[in-house]
Amino acid sequence: MQNKLSFHQSSVSLEIIGLPDYSNNENKDQISIISQWKLTIIDKPLIEGKMEHLWPIMNAFYIYSNLLIKNEIPLFESKLIDIKADNLHIHNIVLKSSKPNVKPLILKIGNSLLSDTINCFDQLNDSPKVRIKKTNLPYNFSKKFRYGLNNKVKFFNFFIPPFIAICSLILFSSSFIYFYNPFENIENKEIINPE
Repeated sequence: MQNKLSFHQSSVSLEIIGLPDYSNNENKDQISIISQWKLTIIDKPLIEGKMEHLWPIMNAFYIYSNLLIKNEIPLFESKLIDIKADNLHIHNIVLKSSKPNVKPLILKIGNSLLSDTINCFDQLNDSPKVRIKKTNLPYNFSKKFRYGLNNKVKFFNFFIPPFIAICSLILFSSSFIYFYNPFENIENKEIINPE
């Protein structure tokens, strides 16, 4: 008997079907060998596939959402899936079949469905009942690129706060110079305390 696990978020559900790895003395409720998965998005055709399709699709959604958050060009293309923004609220997804002579599945989803789908993927990643070897890096990012990206982020995180603090201090100090007139004070003192 195969195990089934479902992950739900509002209008999206993800079902994972598979078996435990008995050679590693795993619990009978675990899933380590995925035989099939199904992604159900309300009012959209059913998306299903095998293990080798799941991680590339998950990575595509994660990369695409990161591009949206960073205000970069929201476009992801691969042999299996393409995702691009139609506008600020609609996202076009093209799922390409690995079987010959099968037309690609084209979906249009809004921000809420995109968020719900990613939430289901997060639930799968965090589930203690699913044990699968996962790559931490998105499959289309090379290690060199990722390393360079991390170094840039660390560099900016180190230098940006002191830079902002110095600019704020200069701006604050210059405002006192603008409003303070030492000659006015001298004249006032002479009027108040005439000798």
